[in-house]
Amino acid sequence: MKNSFLITACLFLFSHVLSAAEVDTALTYSKSMNKNIKAVVIKPDSYKTGKTFPVVYLLHGAGGNYAEWARKVPAIKNLVDQYQFIVVCPDGNVTSWYFDSPVDAKWKYETYVAKELVSYIDEHYKTIAEKRGRGITGLSMGGHGALYLAIKHQDVYGAVGSMSGGVDIKPFPNGWDISKRLGTQDEFPERWKQNSVIDMIYLIKPGSLAIAFECGVDDFFYKMNVRLHDELLYNNIPHDFTTRPGVHNWDYWANAIKFQSVFFDNYFNRKP
Repeated sequence: MKNSFLITACLFLFSHVLSAAEVDTALTYSKSMNKNIKAVVIKPDSYKTGKTFPVVYLLHGAGGNYAEWARKVPAIKNLVDQYQFIVVCPDGNVTSWYFDSPVDAKWKYETYVAKELVSYIDEHYKTIAEKRGRGITGLSMGGHGALYLAIKHQDVYGAVGSMSGGVDIKPFPNGWDISKRLGTQDEFPERWKQNSVIDMIYLIKPGSLAIAFECGVDDFFYKMNVRLHDELLYNNIPHDFTTRPGVHNWDYWANAIKFQSVFFDNYFNRKP
């Protein structure tokens, strides 16, 4: 009896290991920047079946890179298996802010993430290659980037999230290399406003985007996220906004991605 139980347990564990999510590193090419860029791609355990899968693009923050989410939050593989979507983690080159820089033509990360990378993923992976099968989210700089890209490319993404997003760049004229991407705020104040998420919500088309964002109450970006929530309410734009205890760190984001995953799962499985 004991041997039979041990054999059954071992077979279960073995099959579980075999069916675990798979992590790839894809080498993509950006024509707009004329260079190769790496991205992590996490596929669910059932990927080898004949079905297609929705995709969540997951952006890193300032100072991070394409591998950071998978390395610091390995439980993402469990979320991918649980909710049966593909996660793609692009490289935003430390402090791109996911802009197409008007200052330096070598920095075109809006074009790369929203167009070139999406095309690559749809060509090389079994995806639902339309907006109903795409979501995007991220942390900090990546939270701003996710909302920024989704608002500017509502034909590409159907759902967008943000975790501790820097949704208003204007209060930080000397922060995180933003001036290197846009020029100084003193010289180009309108440009900074045009590229701040909080000043872009007038671009959101009714019913075009499912939106869910959150921020810890002790985060230095908290007040601007509350202001974004208030602006969305004032403009009658449906969204979910969540606050909970937390600061700007990986403990918070490792927890937040669980709730973001539920949001995207609900979106991908909604009735037409």
